[in-house]
Amino acid sequence: MIEIKGIKKSFGSLEVLKGIDLTINKGEVVSIVGPSGAGKTTLLQIIGTLDRPDAGTVCVDSVDVTSLSQKKLSDFRNKHIGFVFQFHQLLPEFTALENIMIPAYIAGTSQKAARQRAEELLQFMGLSDRAHHKPNELSGGEKQRVAVARALINNPAVILADEPSGSLDSKNKEELHQLFFDLRDKYNQTFVIVTHDEGLANITDRTIHMRDGLLEIATPHSDQRSEIATPHSDQRSENAPCQSEFQDGINGQLVDNL
Repeated sequence: MIEIKGIKKSFGSLEVLKGIDLTINKGEVVSIVGPSGAGKTTLLQIIGTLDRPDAGTVCVDSVDVTSLSQKKLSDFRNKHIGFVFQFHQLLPEFTALENIMIPAYIAGTSQKAARQRAEELLQFMGLSDRAHHKPNELSGGEKQRVAVARALINNPAVILADEPSGSLDSKNKEELHQLFFDLRDKYNQTFVIVTHDEGLANITDRTIHMRDGLLEIATPHSDQRSEIATPHSDQRSENAPCQSEFQDGINGQLVDNL
């Protein structure tokens, strides 16, 4: 589903990624952990097509995204990749329903179809009664669930999440983590999550450890998983593979397309 081979990336003389090989299967919930500066967000940016590697290839849903033109890359990103950040990044002048529908409009979906899909997602999130509320009228947990719904609107192949529960209290954090697995169970949704939250990392299907631009070890959790998720051990790959910059990249793409 996602195949990463030989990814290298440098910024000037600083080599951030030093040859990354990683396979992620459909329906997997994978966490990426490691100290600051390990290269986690840079790797997520490259998987999400927000940055290009200096060497290597990235295939998402059988498409080699490293070979696409900028225009095709933007279209692919909108239709095949969803993003969730530590802060919800909802547009304050739009309602929850409208925020969710925006990526569908960019993809050329009709208003009727976009609205139907957005309402379905709001219902799944338990937020139907909040559809016409603006972000300043929603709680922190509600705003983050709306952000997840927005990421799902175009039925993406994968959702990439960078510290998605970092700004939430314990109760909302647990509910968001549960939501990821509920979405996997209902839609067979794939998640790749960069996190410092040990609780979240421990319940994912697999944890990828990074240090100094390299993968150290992949820890499967099929024998440790709590009831929060249904194990998908038959789908798990045997191949072990700055928040603000990541958000700015997506915000720029959204503004460009609007």
